[in-house]
Amino acid sequence: MPIQKSIFPCVQTLHKTSKSLYKTFTDTVFVGKKIVYLPSCQSTNDIAAEKIQQGNGTDGLLIVTSQQTAGRGQRGNSWETQADQNLTFSLILRPSFLLAHEQFQLNMAISMGIHDFLSQFNLPDLCVKWPNDIYCKSKKMGGILIENFLKGNQISHSIIGIGLNINQQAFVHPNAVSLSQLTGANYQLPLLMEEIASCLEKRYLSLRQSGTAKLKQHYLSKLYWYQEERTFQDLRNKGVPIEFQGQLLGIGKQGQLIVEKDQKLEEFNFQEIKFLA
Repeated sequence: MPIQKSIFPCVQTLHKTSKSLYKTFTDTVFVGKKIVYLPSCQSTNDIAAEKIQQGNGTDGLLIVTSQQTAGRGQRGNSWETQADQNLTFSLILRPSFLLAHEQFQLNMAISMGIHDFLSQFNLPDLCVKWPNDIYCKSKKMGGILIENFLKGNQISHSIIGIGLNINQQAFVHPNAVSLSQLTGANYQLPLLMEEIASCLEKRYLSLRQSGTAKLKQHYLSKLYWYQEERTFQDLRNKGVPIEFQGQLLGIGKQGQLIVEKDQKLEEFNFQEIKFLA
């Protein structure tokens, strides 16, 4: 049966690799044993997609760039990043143990891997905003874009696109913040890259070996606005937003956000709800 790609068509232009400070990692089992470094590219996710289409989607392959010119976020948003200041990379995984309807388990594992990495810096109010943004002090530190390739009802490959604000000092978007702004330090990106690869791998291997029971508990414990009374917009009414007060109470089996609305529990899929205040 041919591989079916679940998100987007193959990009046709492959950028050449270049020598860099990003060396093969020694403290991981398989993540980062092969690294493609690109001084500049439009999107590391697009390069990863090409690798998969060409049959070179090695499990644990990292595509790292110093300057991403057309990075994508959720809802088709662009990702703002300055050259040589942040971590922008894509990781190829082959989670064939997951069925298509279980793909949010991977979102949770990756989100918690990034949270584990950032926790070492003792950042205040560090949390995960559903479905998979990283927040600190109600400001966005990073984002994740996961794109899956399907073979039948199983996930054959996943592209984990990650952008983390590290050394950048100024942003156009007022809601963005970097690790350096929060700590006052400047960081060596290749060293951080190996640390985050190790954290991601540990969470991924734990998911593969032990399932989601503890993972979901950890994810909920770090979830932005969890069990708080907040203001949301319901976007399901044919494009007419309906503002309401509700309480975020959980995550459904397929990653839906469970919110108490008008004293009833309702499940919202991606792009069906907006966080207001």
